[in-house]
Amino acid sequence: MPKEEIKLITSNRKARHDFFIEETVEAGLALTGTEVKSLRDGKVNLKDSYAQIKAGEVFIIGCHISPYSHGNIMNPDPERTRKLLLHKSEIKRLEGKLTLKGYTLVPLSVYFKAGRAKMELGLAKGKKLYDVRETLKEKEAKREVERAVSERRKNNPA
Repeated sequence: MPKEEIKLITSNRKARHDFFIEETVEAGLALTGTEVKSLRDGKVNLKDSYAQIKAGEVFIIGCHISPYSHGNIMNPDPERTRKLLLHKSEIKRLEGKLTLKGYTLVPLSVYFKAGRAKMELGLAKGKKLYDVRETLKEKEAKREVERAVSERRKNNPA
C-alpha cells in the first residue's frame, strides 16, 4: 500500500514555542471552494487562532484564510469560525481533557492529505515565562555544540 502524500501548507511555530504540546489530533476542515483554492496558494495564517468545543462540535476561531484572488464577491469572511471534523469519541475524549486546568486546543499545522484539507491540533498547556527562557537556553546550547563540532571537522578533515 503506497504511503499517503502529505503537502504541508503552513505550520504554527509560535504554538510550539508558547505551549507544551501533550498530544496531537488530526481533524478535517469544513471549507468552501474558494477557501480550498486559497489554501492551495498557501494563503493561511494560524497565528492567534485556537479551537473550541461547542455543543459537541469543534470549531477553529481566529484562523485567517485570505480571500481567493479570482473568487467573486461571494468570498466568505477570512476570519470566520470554521468547523473541524472529528469523530464523536475523539471530541468527548478531548472535552474531558480540556476540563483540566490550563489546557487548550491550538492548531499546529494545515496540510493536504490525499486531496483533503486537514489540520493538526495540539492539546497544549501554556508555558510560563521561565519555561520559555529555559527552552531558549537549551536551544542555544545545542546550537553552540553543533557549531563546535562542525568547526572541529572543518579544521581536522582527517
